[in-house]
Amino acid sequence: MIPVNAQLAGLPHREPFVFVREVISCEAGRAECVTKFAADDPMFTGHFPGNPLVPGVILTEALAQTAGIAAASISPCDAAPLFLLSAIRSMKFFRPVRPEERINLRAEKLAGIGDLMQFAVEAKVGDAVVAEGQLVLSVSQTLLSSRT
Repeated sequence: MIPVNAQLAGLPHREPFVFVREVISCEAGRAECVTKFAADDPMFTGHFPGNPLVPGVILTEALAQTAGIAAASISPCDAAPLFLLSAIRSMKFFRPVRPEERINLRAEKLAGIGDLMQFAVEAKVGDAVVAEGQLVLSVSQTLLSSRT
């Protein structure tokens, strides 16, 4: 297991908007992570009362953060740029995800050009694929300049 804080340093996110809880593996252009949402998370109060579901947009963001970890792994630690979600090329949801379910997140770089990188992403609960798609990340020039 790779310490989450070291891997998340390359992302612009901070609590309470960090959804990756554990990094399982990370190598150039690939990352596998885990997340889980507590039943008492405030988002479930409204999504949906009596039938809580992890919102698809939150699941997509967790996958984007996993892709960001994979993207940052391509650069040396001291030169790793910050990445932003620039496009959702496709995203499909196959079944609802409930609070307390362990969600395995995977991102793998498919292509890159200039400051853009495209990733195949997948979320699984157990052996069941619950979401998959393609996301595009870009290097954030604005966030890079605010780092210094």
